[in-house]
Amino acid sequence: MVYPEIEPYEHGMLDVGDGHEIYWETCGNPAGKPALVVHGGPGSGCSANLRRFFDPARYRIVLADQRGCGRSTPHAGAPVADLSANTTDHLIADFELLRTRLGIGKWLLFGGSWGSVLSLTYALRHPGRVGEIVLMGLATDRFIEVEMLIRGLGAYFPEDFARFREGVPESERDGDLSAAYHRLLMDPDPAVHHRAAKDWCAWEDAMLPGVPPHDVFEDPAYRLCFARLVTHYFSNRAFLPDGEILRRAGELAGIPAVLVQGVLDTNNLVGTPWLLHHAWPGSELVLLDDVGHTVSAASMQDVLIGATDRFALRG
Repeated sequence: MVYPEIEPYEHGMLDVGDGHEIYWETCGNPAGKPALVVHGGPGSGCSANLRRFFDPARYRIVLADQRGCGRSTPHAGAPVADLSANTTDHLIADFELLRTRLGIGKWLLFGGSWGSVLSLTYALRHPGRVGEIVLMGLATDRFIEVEMLIRGLGAYFPEDFARFREGVPESERDGDLSAAYHRLLMDPDPAVHHRAAKDWCAWEDAMLPGVPPHDVFEDPAYRLCFARLVTHYFSNRAFLPDGEILRRAGELAGIPAVLVQGVLDTNNLVGTPWLLHHAWPGSELVLLDDVGHTVSAASMQDVLIGATDRFALRG
């Protein structure tokens, strides 16, 4: 069961350069164990519910909206957006700048899905700044994982995939669909980019069996922001070398980690949880039989909170 709702005791905007400012907030105990929540998407932004996976008496909980989304500016859901200064390198540098700004020496990383990719990349680049890691809905930087989400699941959801594929011009339907959609999403014509955002987000909902449709997709600005950032990172393959995280996961051996995965999560189809766990000495993998790609299931929440409660005792 998640902890009660809390409000930030401090928040602000951090100038990270390139014309970007990111929103950040801290909740819980100012003298508590620091933890950074790394949200997914890309482009989903942080939600108040993510504060509730930590004991507020024992944690100093830091949340931040990544470049272009949530309360950060400029917003990728604006009619015209420039994403040239929005890459994985930029996001990792933003986390480091925020850590310095808040006077934190080392923090726990808590992330899921795209947040897993960023957390793992940050830990590989700054291992001395990471105390523990808790991840769910596991993902890495492998191209096959992106292809599974874009095209591979078409055989599982054929009608939805047919509609998704028909959202781009016929000449592009057999190529990189994320790149084709991204081109449409960046078109300055509102009729073009809003139609593409609806089509992309409909596919996002379709490929998550057992998960209710995302209410946030009803907001046109959120929908456009999310779709633009997802396709930006997907079409650029997360701006990371293919498979680097798994090749280097052994370097994380000294960092305690709990990896939580729903058996019904479609990322299991390419073996990501098993491969990451076996490449990371000392990591703990928890598989939940009745859960997909979500943190709303009670069993998922219990395991995640059990992990943060346990790590709170490590000082």
